[in-house]
Formats: sequence, structure tokens, C-alpha cells
Amino acid sequence: MKRWILTSAVLALAACSSPSDSEETAPKEAPAVDTSRRVLAEEAPGGIVVDFKDGTTKAEFDAWEAEWGVDLEFNSVEGQRTGVTIAQGVENVDAALARILQNPAVESAEPLRIYSVPPGEAAVTDLDSSLEEDSKDGYTPNDPDYPKQWNFRMIHMPSAWKESRGKGVVVAVLDTGIAYEDHDDFKQVPDLKGAKFKKGYDFVNDDEHANDDHGHGTHVAGTIAQVTNNGQGVAGVAFEATLMPVKVLNHFGSGTSADIAEAIRFAADNGANVINMSLGGGGYSKVMADAVEYARKKGVTVVAAAGNAGRPRVEFPAAYPGAVAVAAVGPGGSRAPYSSYGKELDIAAPGGDKRQGDAGGILQNTIDPREPSRSVYAAYQGTSMATPHVAAVAALLYAEGAKGPDEVEKALYAGAKRVGEQAWTEEYGHGLLDAQASLNALGGGISRWPSMWWALALLALVLLTMRGRERPGYLNVLVRPSFLVPLVLATVGVFFARSWFGGASGVAGDVVDAAFLPIPDWQRIIFGRGKVANPLFYSSLIPLLLSFLAIKFKGLRSAIGGLALGFAGFLAYAAWSKAPSLAWMPFHFLALPWLVVNTFICLIIARAMLRKETAA
Repeated sequence: MKRWILTSAVLALAACSSPSDSEETAPKEAPAVDTSRRVLAEEAPGGIVVDFKDGTTKAEFDAWEAEWGVDLEFNSVEGQRTGVTIAQGVENVDAALARILQNPAVESAEPLRIYSVPPGEAAVTDLDSSLEEDSKDGYTPNDPDYPKQWNFRMIHMPSAWKESRGKGVVVAVLDTGIAYEDHDDFKQVPDLKGAKFKKGYDFVNDDEHANDDHGHGTHVAGTIAQVTNNGQGVAGVAFEATLMPVKVLNHFGSGTSADIAEAIRFAADNGANVINMSLGGGGYSKVMADAVEYARKKGVTVVAAAGNAGRPRVEFPAAYPGAVAVAAVGPGGSRAPYSSYGKELDIAAPGGDKRQGDAGGILQNTIDPREPSRSVYAAYQGTSMATPHVAAVAALLYAEGAKGPDEVEKALYAGAKRVGEQAWTEEYGHGLLDAQASLNALGGGISRWPSMWWALALLALVLLTMRGRERPGYLNVLVRPSFLVPLVLATVGVFFARSWFGGASGVAGDVVDAAFLPIPDWQRIIFGRGKVANPLFYSSLIPLLLSFLAIKFKGLRSAIGGLALGFAGFLAYAAWSKAPSLAWMPFHFLALPWLVVNTFICLIIARAMLRKETAA
């Protein structure tokens, strides 16, 4: 059944795709959109996907099929747990979906969509040129073709490798599979011999051997964790990480929204810390959006390619809330002409630009798509190649103690090299990936919680500016739970909540997510994840409003003082790191003075709350 769906979809995609093997051509303009319902090229003709509530049995939905006029089957063996089912040959998709959606056991139902490897990324080659070494003060692997990996030096891997190599972190690669084993006609590529693998799954053929018959997935996996310093071939970013091969794309490079959604849940439920999806183009799918949300709530960082259409629109799944959307740059650090961009973009990373020749591509060991048992070293280009750089650096951050997606993203964005003066742009997101700077942003010891240390430094400043009789005393302030607890909540949050209650869902999950974040970042839970922060939360407004309560209830003064100091530390660090862009600002440069002014207002509030009353 899946082969029938995918074959039809590939023919549809071929009709609207460029046959070029390069992404240097001018991007196509988006077609005019009419409001009538039509079968899109990215939809499998007559295919639907229905996501039932977990626990719905086949006997139950078999009883409803006659009324709906469809023949549903679990999408895979995993479907019996996830509730994801598909049907083919549906004559009237809209009418069937309208009936199905009325059933309370249905979480979502929609046309079955097709996602794929972006065209023009593969090009088998033997590179004979290299870029100059620049790793005087870093770890230099002995892989003979490492000098050709300009992309690793662009993101400062030699110095980053001295701190982290991803040990103990699991990265799931949802792609065409990985050449990770010798099985039947499939062979492991030589430069993955010795790499660590965790059991994955093949959702295309419904078996446990997620082998690559295309080449794209192995190339992506190589960027993440190609065996390094083995005297052979090339290096990988997080070469001590563990790869989980999950095949969701067939040998044509196409796969269904049902397979991808199930694979996301599979990876999240089976120990993945990071999910890499170098695929896209299938339009919005609620089934997949729900799966991304599920993974994020399980504490998994989801990284996806922005797309290769070269237009101002980030493709799905990268555009879903909860996914890190990645654009591509060439060797010069400028956005590659094929790379899509837009308001959903998060970060840019090396993806290659072969207008400069093969040396401008991303080199890794993979298979020859014409003969899957044959190993080659290939230079590819695309946002598919940029995405695993970000996923691998996320693995480095987890290995260094990052506690979840929020902390990983904060470090990625704080460490990104800005392109221009603005903190965030549609072309580069928060900037160009920098592995070393992101590790520094995550830090260790004091620098792990910079907002907290800013708050304590500002507390010392406040106390020093008070007259002796007004000053409450340094240690007296710090040992009061009524002061210290609000300060901690406003700077680092209840950082252990996710590890204790990370499996919670629904309202309980939202409460855990909020508690895990500093109070100013609760705006992410209230308003949803975005690329800009709400200026009402990134301000002195909350401490200011609460300070009025202290006029009548003087017992609250210590707590409000701690909260105000916490906000001051958070805002001061945000201003110093130039991390956020703020909503509603007519000009981006106004964000910095806004943060500085509100930091001082919080300090004034804290000083008033902490001051001891003295006799006249």
C-alpha cells in the first residue's frame, strides 16, 4: 500500500519539480492560490491519514469504516500504539474527512501528504582541493580529507571538540536510512565503522532494518557523527554521539506524513535527545505538528531544514512551532541562493554553495545511489546539509549538561554569529551557527546560569548604595527563602522540574514547562514559541504591579524584592548578550534601551523593597 501511495506521489512531484541537478537556478514563484479545494502535488491522491486517540483499537475503527466509506489500516506496527492509520483510494476525500472528524476518538484527520529530499542536493564526486587549515589552538583530527571540510572550521569545531564530542547523546536521523550495517545487499560505509548506533526502524518497509537505498540519509548522518580521527575519510561534528537510523523516505527520496509523524514519536519514545529532519515540502500536517509538539514535551530537540526553494517561506516541518528551522550558507558565510528563509527561521548553518565548484559542497562518506552497496565520498549542497550541523551541535550541548530544548535553543541562538546589526533576521534567523560560542553560552559552573549571577551582582550593588542603617545585611537577605525563591524563579526557573515531571502532558505539561523556564520566559507558554519576545514580560511590569501590594502587605516586601532582583538579572543578561528581539518595536535597535531602562526600574523597586525602615 505504501509503495502505491509513494509511486503516485513521486509522479505528481516529478510533474512540478525541476530536473536540474543544481540549486543555482532562480527560484520558482509560488503559484497563485485559489480558495477552492484541490488535490495538491504534495498530497497522495485518494490518501488520508487518521490519528486516533492512543488506545483506540482496530476493532473499534473497523466498526466505523462502513459509515465513513473508507478502509483504514494501521500505518505500521507502531500505529497500534500511536493510533496513526491511513487509507488509500478514497473517492471523495473531503466528504470522508468531514464524517471522520465528527468522531470523538479522532484527534486529527487530513489528506495524506508527501515530503521529500529537496531536489538537487546530491552530486557524487572526488574532491581534489582543500581549504587552508586554521586549527592552531584546537583538536585536529587525522582524517585525510578533513582539510576539505571548510564547514567545520566555519562553525569553530576544532576548539569546540576540546570541550564536547557528544558522548552519550542519541541523535535520530529521520531520512532515507543510514548505511549502518551489513544486511542482505546493504553494506556499512567504511567511515561509519566504529560509530555508535541505537536500534531504529524502517517505516517505509515496516521492518527493523533502516538501511539507506538513496544516499541522502547516510550523508546527513555523516555530518552528525562520521567516525573521526580514524585515519580515514572525513570527520563528524558530534562523533561520539549515538545515531538512531529511522527510515521515512523511500529510494526516490519521498515519504508520507503518516510515516514521519510516527517516526517522530518513535524516536522521542525510544531515547532520542535530538531529531534531525532534512526533508520538507509537503505543506501543513496537523498529525505531524502534533508529533513535533509531543517530542518537544518529551524533552527532545527537533531540527529541520528550511527548504531549498530560495523563497521567503520556511517549509514544513521546519515551520512548525517546536522545531528549529535551519537555513544554509555557502563558504563565504552568505545565505546560499537556494536556501529558503522567512519569519519562522531560527538559525543558519553551512549547507554549501557549489557555484564555486565541488570544493564549495559539504563532503561526507555515503553510498552511491546507483549502487547502494558501493561507498563514495560525495559533496552535497542544501539546507538538508545545514540541518545536521545544528542537530550535532545540539548533541554537543546535551553532552555538556543542557537540560532540554529550551536550554539548547537558548545556547544555540546566544552563540550564533550575528549577520548585520539586528538580533534576528528573516535570512539568517539568530545568526550563523557557532559551536564554540554556543558551548560558551551554555557554559559550566558560574556561566551556566548567567542570569542568576547577574542578579547577585546587582544585589551587591543595591546593598552597597544603601546607607548603613537602611541596609538589611548581605547574608540576612540571601538566607531568607521568601527572598531567594522568587529570585531563583525569575532567573533560572525550577530547572529540575523537566527531569522529574517531563512526561506530563496537557495542562500539567504546560505547568511543568512554565516552571522549568524563568518567569520572564513564561511568555513562551502563554503566547507560544516565537522568534521575538513579549516586551511586557521582558520588562519591569510584573515586579512593579506586585510592588503596590507591599504598600498594604509589608510582609511581601522581601519576596517582591527578590522577584525584582531576579528580573533585573534576567533583563541585564538579555541586554548584555543581545539575545532577544522584542515584539511591537518599530525599530530593532530599541530592544537594547528597553531592556536597560527596565533593568534600572527593577533595581529601584528592589532597593525600595529591601530597605529597612529607620526612625526619623
